[in-house]
Amino acid sequence: MPTVLLVRHGLTEVTGTVLSGRTPGLHLSEAGRQQATALAERLAGVPLTAVVSSPLERCQETAAALLPGRDLTLQTEERFVEVGYGEWTGRPLKDLAKEPLWKVVQQHPSAAQFPGGESLAGTQARAVAAVREWNEKLGEKATYVVCSHGDVIKAILADALGLHLDGFQRIMVNPASVSVVHYTPTRPFVARVNDVGGSVADLLPPKKGRRSKAPASGDAVVGGGAG
Repeated sequence: MPTVLLVRHGLTEVTGTVLSGRTPGLHLSEAGRQQATALAERLAGVPLTAVVSSPLERCQETAAALLPGRDLTLQTEERFVEVGYGEWTGRPLKDLAKEPLWKVVQQHPSAAQFPGGESLAGTQARAVAAVREWNEKLGEKATYVVCSHGDVIKAILADALGLHLDGFQRIMVNPASVSVVHYTPTRPFVARVNDVGGSVADLLPPKKGRRSKAPASGDAVVGGGAG
């Protein structure tokens, strides 16, 4: 049962004000670096099989913070890159909110195609395919990190929840948050969404002699409160 820790990158100087998209050279702010360090401390006791990241700097820097003390190298996956926002890239969010397409993105995202860029349906398809392929590559006992971007992670979570893409805006994914999905042969189990604090004890592998199992319906996940 592969377990995927979906990590959103830490804050940059323009997070929440500008649609950064695939803008090159955008690094973590001081607050973002502190978030990445705090996240690494939280996950220090979780044995990771791999750390996989979007190619953009803000994700690479967040993911790299998780590596010290582990015999791992950072792996890059192009399909976890930010949505291709095309002509919207770099524009202030307050201006984009006035565009007719903004309402489509918020209310009917499965139909949203960014001018000169990617569709959100296309984003979901390539990101989910990448997760499935990494699950297969790393094996059923793997616990690994995917460091990506807010809309990409929301799209993966919507798929794992069996939620239509038109409902993905109902999911919150904050900077430096962790969302956790266990993948089984029949269906995924979403264990955490937008978790920014608390214990990670339930992410540790079972003690020798004990078999892990998917949580039954109604089972609580210890320490799984969202931030």
